[in-house]
Amino acid sequence: MIDFMTTDYASRLTSLREQISKANLDGFFVPMADEYQSEYVPASAQRIEFLCGFTGSAGFVIVLKNKAVFFTDGRYTLQAGQQLDKHLFDIYDGAAKSPSEWLAENAKAGMHIGYDPWLHTEDEIGRLKKAAAKVEAEIVPVAKNPVDVIWNDRPAPPISPVYGHDLAYAGKSSADKRTSIADDLKKKGIKAAVITDPASVAWLLNVRGSDVPNTPLPLSFAILNDDASTQWFVDPRKLTTGLQNHLGNAVKPEDPDQFGMALDALGQSGALVRIDTAEAASWIVERLLKANAKLDKGDDPSALPRACKNPVEIEGMKSAHRRDGASLVKFFTWLTEVAPSGEVSEMLAEEKLAEFRAKNRLYRGPSFNTISGAGPNGAIVHYRATNETNRKIKAGEFYLLDSGGQYMDGTTDVTRTTAIGQVSGEMRDRFTRVLKGHIALAMARFPEGSTGADLDVLARQYLWAAGIDYNHGTGHGVGSYLGVHEGPQSISRRSKVAFKPGMILSNEPGYYKNGSYGIRIENLVVVTEVEIPGGERKTYGFETITLCPIDRNAIDITMLNEVEREWLNDYHTRVRESLAPMLDPAEVAWLDRATAAI
Repeated sequence: MIDFMTTDYASRLTSLREQISKANLDGFFVPMADEYQSEYVPASAQRIEFLCGFTGSAGFVIVLKNKAVFFTDGRYTLQAGQQLDKHLFDIYDGAAKSPSEWLAENAKAGMHIGYDPWLHTEDEIGRLKKAAAKVEAEIVPVAKNPVDVIWNDRPAPPISPVYGHDLAYAGKSSADKRTSIADDLKKKGIKAAVITDPASVAWLLNVRGSDVPNTPLPLSFAILNDDASTQWFVDPRKLTTGLQNHLGNAVKPEDPDQFGMALDALGQSGALVRIDTAEAASWIVERLLKANAKLDKGDDPSALPRACKNPVEIEGMKSAHRRDGASLVKFFTWLTEVAPSGEVSEMLAEEKLAEFRAKNRLYRGPSFNTISGAGPNGAIVHYRATNETNRKIKAGEFYLLDSGGQYMDGTTDVTRTTAIGQVSGEMRDRFTRVLKGHIALAMARFPEGSTGADLDVLARQYLWAAGIDYNHGTGHGVGSYLGVHEGPQSISRRSKVAFKPGMILSNEPGYYKNGSYGIRIENLVVVTEVEIPGGERKTYGFETITLCPIDRNAIDITMLNEVEREWLNDYHTRVRESLAPMLDPAEVAWLDRATAAI
């Protein structure tokens, strides 16, 4: 828990209000965002952490003269309650009340509330403006972010080296990717597409970097023209020797300071320009409009091709998961030996897993901050162990470990919940209901055109039958040596994107009992076409690519039907046969026990 005596967040909030008042404003929005609208932002953009101490990846703060409110999603509500000073901030779950809804209820007529146009998408600002208009308040852009004014020791923006991503891992050249998308733009009469998502830029140009923690991204923008030529707006200090040869002559790196003028030129040319207003910063859209650009508002044209992995990427992901699975077995072999002592802490376990992964070929670091939660800490969905919260792994409790690795040939994300000794009947019941939902989703067959919203209920049905649920999506897209969270595909009640072959997603239902324990079982799956004898429609299914035993000791076997037992036994057989060649005799012995048939 944050020690509010160590950091004076009250003074920071007071200083921010002083700056807001100097700007003749009545309030200000502080989102968890950078100018690229990234999910994970560099230290220089961690304005919410600076202002209130929250360290999660999803947050939104509204500061008025006499009130400050914080919004997050179901993954972080418990964490927010621990990290924020509730005397300073009211905390809301954004699913129950959104910032726009709160604004419509609490803003007053005549108020002027400021926002940094680089830190909000055009669509988000549209919602906030609509809410403010209901009470005759106004949302106005500011040229200088007042948080930055008071943040005296703000870190400098990252300038990590950018390097080429080899064709052996990418599977398709940048020229081929750019030509394919450019041809599609040309058919639609679109002259250029402004690409604002750094993951799309990295995929399109076959480059990687390290500007963002745990994600191999160079932060940059690009403009893709209908002839496949590309202007790439990237800090020149990031460019490494030989990178231009990798890029080719059709890709022209330019200083980021030239980006605004390039947008002006697009507008002045009268060209039709594709822009994703749900992803692009409001500043970019407004700059185009001021230049009289004709906007084709639509999806980032790189997003769907990036999501549908090619055969080389899929094989790379499978290879990465085999090596990653071996590391996990080594870890759990170690944990089984030392956990009974009661002296293993969450942080020690996290460090030990990192040691095993670091020995792997092509390993480049974690894909996100490891969630190592023992007992009640496992109920905090995106928990991060600290010196203040570090807990020993004790008998009679669940230990939840959610972790992943970045490998040059793929990205992993896996969660396992382990029973330490004997656990209660309720805990076994809940674990088995989560497992049944996981299996139901893994075995699903669905017609072409199905979305994550169509399948989400499969993972929740056994929890719902007991009157319980979980407050996060069931699955997210995963990149290939890119972001561990990747759109546009997902498995949730709100997902509207149809599944296509090659998409990789997580399958991760869970259950969380506040103050007691948390359960999550997560594997990654790839969408594949399935041949069904006599079938009349194109049908898809999921191939599970994560390889790690699911704790048999936590299962109430009487709750599994024959089909579910067969799935689990088949999965464990594949895990054992795939991983055993990479393990020593003691680890093979543990794996044999962990994957024995039930």
